[in-house]
Amino acid sequence: MLDLIIRNGKVVDGTGLPAYTGDIGINNGKIVITGSVKESAKEEIDASGLVVSPGFIDPHTHFDAQLLWDGRAKPAIEHGITTIVPGNCSLSLAPLKSDDRMKLVGMFNQIEEMPIKAFKEGVQWDWETFDEFISRIKKSLTINVAPLVGHSVLRLWVMGDQSAMREANEKEIQDMQTLLRECLSSGAIGLSTSFVDVDETLAPVPSRYADQRELNALCEVLSESNKMLQVVHEFFDADVTIARVDQLADISLRHKIPTTLSPLFVNTENDPGVKRVMERVKEQFKRGARVWPQVQTRPIDISFCFEVPSLLFIRLPSWYKIMRFGSHSEIMEEFKDENRRAKLVKEAAMLGPFWSSITLRQVNSEENKEFLGMSLDEIATKRETTPVDAMIDLSLEENLQAHFLAENMGHTDNEMIGALMSDPHVHIGASDGGAHILSFSTYGDTGYLFSQFVRNSHAITLEDAVKKITLDTASIWGMKERGCLKKGFLADITIFEEDRIDRGHEYYTDDVPGDGHRYIRDAIGIDTVIIGGSIAYRKGAYTNAKTGNIVSVG
Repeated sequence: MLDLIIRNGKVVDGTGLPAYTGDIGINNGKIVITGSVKESAKEEIDASGLVVSPGFIDPHTHFDAQLLWDGRAKPAIEHGITTIVPGNCSLSLAPLKSDDRMKLVGMFNQIEEMPIKAFKEGVQWDWETFDEFISRIKKSLTINVAPLVGHSVLRLWVMGDQSAMREANEKEIQDMQTLLRECLSSGAIGLSTSFVDVDETLAPVPSRYADQRELNALCEVLSESNKMLQVVHEFFDADVTIARVDQLADISLRHKIPTTLSPLFVNTENDPGVKRVMERVKEQFKRGARVWPQVQTRPIDISFCFEVPSLLFIRLPSWYKIMRFGSHSEIMEEFKDENRRAKLVKEAAMLGPFWSSITLRQVNSEENKEFLGMSLDEIATKRETTPVDAMIDLSLEENLQAHFLAENMGHTDNEMIGALMSDPHVHIGASDGGAHILSFSTYGDTGYLFSQFVRNSHAITLEDAVKKITLDTASIWGMKERGCLKKGFLADITIFEEDRIDRGHEYYTDDVPGDGHRYIRDAIGIDTVIIGGSIAYRKGAYTNAKTGNIVSVG
């Protein structure tokens, strides 16, 4: 008798081949039969009218801390995700000496907008090495985890405070090589680095002080087991991105490793730049290099209030400085002072009509509730002022508790994105799940892929869309026995409604230690998610399954 049988589903097996109606038999956490299953099982699922696919894989997340109190990595599983890759952007929670903990927390707070209170109240610091961290998170995993190790953290371990001051010497580079080798043997699937991020003091993160000599030395270690190099590049500049593509291509060819750069943003203003980047990517693939640009499927929504720093204002130095370093009273004074406020308004003008489309999301006072859901342009018209002044006035009136929403940031050209979705050189990723929890709506990539680009625009077929986020991702990263509904493969399976699957609606949850809430999207059309042969999520509810594991690659 089998453990589980899925019957009568529309099986999209991850290979890109046409779907077929059939069954999947599961035993001991693996797929043992596909096609027609005559045996019986302890449990059966009737998938009539539903798509049965491999579990989706998310290659760019920041669930590192959340996994310490939530082995499900909510809301990933709700969106059909069965495997996540944390440790991106040069940041991981190990290896980490006890004296450096708050330094790393500061970087996570600045770069990924993760609340310091969540670390203080939700994290029990009982590890230092990567192996100890892996043992810690394995205790209660529902989701599968394929962790990267962060370059900035390697430097911090070896060089201490000097890691964010200078290049490494030969001895330090050798020590980093040894440390990286230990992390890889303990379960890390590769190395992440960053060329753009800043720390809690707005200084470059440690990885940005590394020279090419150091990066090559670390990639020599990656080459020993064909592990991935993940890079955050200067995505706001096409010329610099092209230079990074060339750099990664040379690294890939020299060390015979896969590389991925994230994210490749697309909107109507940068179409020409994106096309140039993709032309160079294809040229480098022809040379034999493996350089995978990661593209988000969905637009970005950013919710903000002025009591919490938001990366939305990173291009406005005066605004970001007071939000980042100012106290509540100092921010209020900045807005009240006529001269300082005039400076802010003038600086905000560089973003032009952007402010007009921002909407008022939440207020506490009764007198301002009439403006909820209205744009700043509409509110400004009613108040006979400007959109920026209306935003400042509302923030003062609400004691900085007025919440605003900037919708559809980043991706505004769905035709261009649709073309990228079907491009064999593009890697779907960069969800940032687990990060920006107080501002960004960072989930819904998988649902948006199927609703917008399969169902609505027909830019990509159902079979190819599934392949993109299952077998293609598993193959790019070297994940063994995943991404395909094939005999002998691990039983990570997502069952969904083809005509309904979508990214869902934004809402606040109260499940974050310390700050208590976060801004996420629910999912539409995900029926069942199976991880390691056990049902982890079914009909809108989680089970008690703890069959997630650390993913092996190679």
